[in-house]
Amino acid sequence: MTEGVPLPERRAGPEAPPFPSAEARLDALFAEVISTPEGRRDPYSRYRALREAAPVYASSMGPVICTRYEECQSVLRDPRLGKDEGRRDEAIRARFGHLEIFPRIEELVSDRRSLLFLNPPDHTRLRSLVSKAFTTRSIDQLRPEIVALVDRLLDRIEAGSVTDVMDALAFPLPAAVISHMIGVPEEDWPRLRAVVGRATALLEPIVPEDELEAALHAQLELEAYFEQLVAARRRQPGDDLLSGLIAVQEGSDRLSGIELVSTVILLFGAGFETTTNLIGNGLYALLSNPEELSRLRRRLAAGDRAAVVRSAVEELLRFDSPVQFDGRQAFEDLEVAGIPVRAGTEVVTVLGAANRDPEHFSDPDRLDLGRDEGPPLSFASGIHYCLGASLARAEGQVVFDRLLERFPDIALVGEEPEWRPRITLRGLSRLPVVFSS
Repeated sequence: MTEGVPLPERRAGPEAPPFPSAEARLDALFAEVISTPEGRRDPYSRYRALREAAPVYASSMGPVICTRYEECQSVLRDPRLGKDEGRRDEAIRARFGHLEIFPRIEELVSDRRSLLFLNPPDHTRLRSLVSKAFTTRSIDQLRPEIVALVDRLLDRIEAGSVTDVMDALAFPLPAAVISHMIGVPEEDWPRLRAVVGRATALLEPIVPEDELEAALHAQLELEAYFEQLVAARRRQPGDDLLSGLIAVQEGSDRLSGIELVSTVILLFGAGFETTTNLIGNGLYALLSNPEELSRLRRRLAAGDRAAVVRSAVEELLRFDSPVQFDGRQAFEDLEVAGIPVRAGTEVVTVLGAANRDPEHFSDPDRLDLGRDEGPPLSFASGIHYCLGASLARAEGQVVFDRLLERFPDIALVGEEPEWRPRITLRGLSRLPVVFSS
């Protein structure tokens, strides 16, 4: 039993029901994480209980759940597991078929060609056409622009007043960067922030009916918006990633219209959702661990700032990962840590749990900004490793470097900030603080 997760107590007397099975207890823990505010607010104690009881287990809900680093990394890299395109239409019909909007959704997803849902060779071809914009060299060339954007945002912060970091910095920075890269006009950012926020509910394991329908409408709205933007760039190309993707050609290969729209939606949404959560979760972790924050300030003042902040951002990514879950489908019968997995079974890798695995990270529930124990699984692993990982890291490094240099004191307002009702993409909806200069 873990703190904050009470297990059922047996009542005295002959009518007392039997103890729940071990599998039922594991299911109850996992259900708390994906379906309750308490579980989403504190998933890590529940992950710990799951990992200690059964690092890999077959849930009664269908998927096999992995909570240890070794198995999560192995599953993400194993070519016998991947994105099961053949079963996707069936799953979509089962989940959305009763909704009035379903015919439009079925038409949309049946032709969808997103990197998120493809396997080789299609995934390899598509990723190769897009990846050049996200190489380390390309991101390094962007860094001066990121620094300038961060400084402009920090200039607007009024020292001594309450500032919501999510609105003032965590959203506008990555939104500006990915929008400038793609070519999304600034006047559209606020609208698209709300639309993407609704659409991300589709990545969640459990979604209330009203949110599900709103998410589907949001997805259609994104499709319509980016189809129009693609058409505009075809007529009048610019110096942006979208224009480059329209023109890109390697041999006889290029992105189709469907692939282009799907790819740009993925790049835009992932381009700020992950970094927004990294900034919010990371700053909250720093402010909740004042000794580590003071230690970080001392190390920044005394040594190589770039190396120190790189190490700190890796630890912030590990400590409270912006992405908590990733999933694969088994292409054939296999075993994961001795647990049989039949072909077609979904295997869920709990990235947030893997990043707190004591077999891989020493004292994993402690924030240690000088930690050097290898990369976390926050951006997954294998062929679906996050395309924008270098960009998210660069933005996080610049933000925390400039924040700590500009403001000698940052204080939380209130006991706890507001968490979004999400777990796959874990992040804050508000983070009120006071900056002192």
